[in-house]
Amino acid sequence: MTPRDASDDNSRWSDLERPPLDAAALRRALVREGGLWSDVRVVQRTGSTNSDLAALAVKGEAAEGAVLVAEEQTAGRGRLDRRWTAPPRSGLFFSVLLRPAEVPVARWGWLTLLTGVAVATGLARAAGVDTALKWPNDLLVTVGGEERKAGGILAERAGEDGVVVGVGINVTLRADELPVPQAGSLALAGAAGTDRDPLLRAVLRSLEEWYGRWREAGGDPAVGGLQEAYAAGCATLGRSVRAELPGGRALVGEAVAVDGDGRLVIATADGVREPVGAGDVVHLRPA
Repeated sequence: MTPRDASDDNSRWSDLERPPLDAAALRRALVREGGLWSDVRVVQRTGSTNSDLAALAVKGEAAEGAVLVAEEQTAGRGRLDRRWTAPPRSGLFFSVLLRPAEVPVARWGWLTLLTGVAVATGLARAAGVDTALKWPNDLLVTVGGEERKAGGILAERAGEDGVVVGVGINVTLRADELPVPQAGSLALAGAAGTDRDPLLRAVLRSLEEWYGRWREAGGDPAVGGLQEAYAAGCATLGRSVRAELPGGRALVGEAVAVDGDGRLVIATADGVREPVGAGDVVHLRPA
């Protein structure tokens, strides 16, 4: 699907409670000499910002630090190819292009966790809402005393030297608009602010800061403080979990650590500690 520029569609004003993003203002605020962000583009509607930005990267038409934001995504994707849809302008749906040449490829898996830390940090500052991270890529908020998913992150390779990281965050989604009962939004979690412009700026500035630290440390998550920050904000640690692993195997136990490779370490009832690098993790309720 070809993205359409937001300035070309008057329907963006159809819901005044959800005003459109101002691409020019975002560029003025974020694109600066010596900074990470090289361009910020806002499109009215597209299938997937990850797919669009990856295609531009492969063709050599996007530099590191390119940011693509969609007011509406019709084919947004999460892990395990799950779909992510929401009403127009009800959230932040964007992708960024990173080229971490200084970091060994073996450490690029930390980009998903790094982005989670950056998003949670940025939202805490700008929205005034407590957030937590579910390993490896979900953003959690509390709605009515219950843990709800309000966002997700998906990192994908783009050519030999690039990674596109996509972020989706439910901002103003109302209860009757939730795709599933387990979903949430910043508004439902009592956020002090839901204006998407300052939220996006705060998240991207936080991501620039964390990415810079990680890159300067050569991708070492301990040296840059990333591993400690992720563990501090991870709601999965200390919980009883079930990991649905590739091949149909399930692993049940307590999530006790995130290791140096970004894997979740699960301690089983028989005393075995097994690192999990891929799989679907479910937080189990206490007995």
